[in-house]
Amino acid sequence: MKTLIQNSKYIATMNDKMEEWNGGHILIENDKIISIGKNNLKGDFDQIIDASEMVVLPGFINTHHHLFQSLTRNIPKMQNQELFDWLINHYEIWREIDEDAVAVSTQVGLLEMMLSGVSTSSDHLYLFPQKCGKNLIDIEVDAAQKLGIRFQPTRGSMSLSKKDGGLPPDDVVQTEAEILQDSKRLIEKYHNQKNGAMTRISLAPCSPFSVTAQLMKQTAELAKKENLMIHTHLAETIDEENFCIEKFGDRPAKYLENLNWIGGNVWVAHAVHLSDEEIAKMGKCGMGISHCPSSNMRLGSGIARIKEMLQAGVAVSLGVDGSASNDSSNMLSEIRQAMLLSRLRKPEFWLTAREVLRIATRGGAMALGRDDIGSLEVGKQADIAMFSLNQLEYAGALSDPLAALVFTQRMRPVDYLMVNGKVQIENGKSKINLENLIIKQNEISKNLIIKAQQNTGVNFLKFDKIIL
Repeated sequence: MKTLIQNSKYIATMNDKMEEWNGGHILIENDKIISIGKNNLKGDFDQIIDASEMVVLPGFINTHHHLFQSLTRNIPKMQNQELFDWLINHYEIWREIDEDAVAVSTQVGLLEMMLSGVSTSSDHLYLFPQKCGKNLIDIEVDAAQKLGIRFQPTRGSMSLSKKDGGLPPDDVVQTEAEILQDSKRLIEKYHNQKNGAMTRISLAPCSPFSVTAQLMKQTAELAKKENLMIHTHLAETIDEENFCIEKFGDRPAKYLENLNWIGGNVWVAHAVHLSDEEIAKMGKCGMGISHCPSSNMRLGSGIARIKEMLQAGVAVSLGVDGSASNDSSNMLSEIRQAMLLSRLRKPEFWLTAREVLRIATRGGAMALGRDDIGSLEVGKQADIAMFSLNQLEYAGALSDPLAALVFTQRMRPVDYLMVNGKVQIENGKSKINLENLIIKQNEISKNLIIKAQQNTGVNFLKFDKIIL
């Protein structure tokens, strides 16, 4: 099947030369781009998409999320808490999650991202309540396949509960044997290393304060054997830094290095509190970072040193993070936040509109260990986002059509989203019945809070802190 995108207002390739031009075409055969240029084409094609007034660029790549957390957005008690208290309280609700909750929340989170231009997403599911079935990653993969999004879920894990000095309750952690056995099962069942793969598996122990050192080492060894990417949270807060120094005698990044977790097959989330030396080491080996600006602001974690990371050669990408610490899964909004947050630093550390767009596309591909997505080039997968600028919010912003996507706040979904050569969002609408999905999500969310309140006696609907 051949699909032609033509008459575009502006094309941004995000290739090595960062080529951009007014007008032009993209020709797709099945799942790959076979021609791209400044001219329009004539001929017979199976499908023609008129991209008049549209900016055309690679689909965005989200490298850090906790999709199940879309069930617990905006809960009053946790609205004004920092990370550790925020986690401890959320665990009481999350421990009530079941298979249906995972299925619905996965669809909600993925669809929200797709409607903001995301064609590829990772996810970090690390919570496996004992009362729940164990095949939760399978449920996520099934949801992603039905939606048609490219998916790189991580088999997350927690093995260090409260009784062993960690943060999570005892009934949401697993033994190391359980975790490794299921990781091997998922790799065998779903992992596809081929060019253009729609599903790849990565491994992701949650954090230094929720897993054992032994599990971190075993995960790194399994990943090396199976040629996998690995992922975890790192240096998100000062509390985490103090925890690692007190418990392990090292800063978080040094602790990770001791566990063989500084390398080219690693990407970490947040990385807010890193030294010059730590950034240099990560850059030297081509390690990846998932920058989560909204989450870092929401929890007061700090401002990551993104400009220094880019200069050091770190593969910087972008993540919306879990909806409970962002309360949204809007990637275009996250791109804007990344640019604006950088400007609370000195001007030499500011990020430009094009830098944050590259981070959200090519940077995401690099962080996930992929070279088949992230740019519009012949031979690359046809993952393409198209945004009409013929909207009120762009009036007066067309002197730079590409930057208009970042500097202004878009008020409508992506017009077209193509993944693997197939149109999944058309004229801003998905193929899924959103009304039914929203009703299900809200019902599950309400019941989770009710159960948690009954079990703990805690009123999660009452504000923990009121700041006047």
